[in-house]
Amino acid sequence: MSEFPRTEVGGLSVSRMIIGTNWFLGYTHCTPAKTKSVQRIVMNPKSIADIIEVFLKGGVDTIMCPHTTTCMYEAIQEAQQRVGRKLIIIETPGFPTDKRTPFDGFDVGECERILDEEAKKGVSISMPHTSTTDVMVDKCLREVRQMDMICKLIRERGMIPGLSTHIPETVIYSDETGLDVETYIQPFNLMGFLMQVEVDWVASIIRNAKKPVMTIKTMAAGQVRPYQAMTFTWNAIREKDMVTVGTMAPEEAQELMDMSLQVLENRLVSMELQKTRSKATL
Repeated sequence: MSEFPRTEVGGLSVSRMIIGTNWFLGYTHCTPAKTKSVQRIVMNPKSIADIIEVFLKGGVDTIMCPHTTTCMYEAIQEAQQRVGRKLIIIETPGFPTDKRTPFDGFDVGECERILDEEAKKGVSISMPHTSTTDVMVDKCLREVRQMDMICKLIRERGMIPGLSTHIPETVIYSDETGLDVETYIQPFNLMGFLMQVEVDWVASIIRNAKKPVMTIKTMAAGQVRPYQAMTFTWNAIREKDMVTVGTMAPEEAQELMDMSLQVLENRLVSMELQKTRSKATL
């Protein structure tokens, strides 16, 4: 199989497909029962390492995860040992905020503590989580307040700064103000799931962003089938942008890589069709 295509974020080479971790950690965006079943099946270092191993062997060596506070750290270490290849880790840390943070700034000591922990565990790209970023977006002033300090702290620790956001304006305002970030995370899928404006609007924002964009929620938390999701997303973004995917089994990882390579190489997607009795006449 071909090595998966790559792009650059702040001078760092990363795979254009990114391993997502919501399914690994039981973040299903569905129901408590669904969450518990996923946690029971997937949420342990060995099961996660089995999936990451497949991605690594296919050249997908970039992962997006909150690994400093979950079982992801152990899973990453095991997968790297098996394959003999290191993962590029994207972390999306949360930083404490309150009603004074937009005016007085973040707690510098706490930010330093969080970022020191990330640097110690080998994080390459640090992107404040949407829960931090989006409460700091000022639509009147057209800026992301106080974020320059966090970007500076990230740089000082040898990591690449970016922003994780669910608000489309974040990308525009950060570009307009020249905020020191090298990439953005933005939900993007054909269903419009967790997107705040229409799909074509977000597509335009991604295409016009000054920095590469990491798209997430590609399959709308399992509500869009892989064939539709991969065909749409890869054709709607630029060559420098990335697609984040979530999986629950090694076979799914292989399937998504194979399918994506066929789309990117302008080949017809060839996959085994799922047979049911209702399709017998076909």
